[in-house]
Amino acid sequence: MSDLIVVGFDDQAVAFELRAALVKMQSEYLLEMEDVVVVTKSAEGKVALHQPVNLTAAGAAGGGMWGALIGLLFLNPLLGAAVGAGAGAISGKLTDIGINDQFMKDIGTTLPDNGAAVCVLVRKMTGDKVLAGLSAFKDKGRVLQTSLTTAQEDQLKGLLGA
Repeated sequence: MSDLIVVGFDDQAVAFELRAALVKMQSEYLLEMEDVVVVTKSAEGKVALHQPVNLTAAGAAGGGMWGALIGLLFLNPLLGAAVGAGAGAISGKLTDIGINDQFMKDIGTTLPDNGAAVCVLVRKMTGDKVLAGLSAFKDKGRVLQTSLTTAQEDQLKGLLGA
């Protein structure tokens, strides 16, 4: 089972730094993430999701390739590529993997202007080493929501700040 962790920051740059640190820890096999998204709120109050994978673009690229291949069979690869790209873009747009987008947008509305939150869905982690790796973020954020045990959440709050 995966655990959801949402950490809020007053500074958007710190949120992006945290995401980079988590990705680095994942490359070192200290944790395994299903999804990690930075949610930002502009000075005008607009909420944006910064996801590492753009599913619409990936779907369009894959659909275009498959459409061109199928179009070759019917001697019209350009039409096949166009139809495939359109279908792939639509399917990519409708696909929601990881953390629910509406949930993250709702979190974004609670942030202060120019604030950010990092939403992480963790499959597994080496807790003590991950906490040690997050020491650079001491007292820079606040835990907004988790599905961790009370003891684990208290450790995270102690590190990041209440």
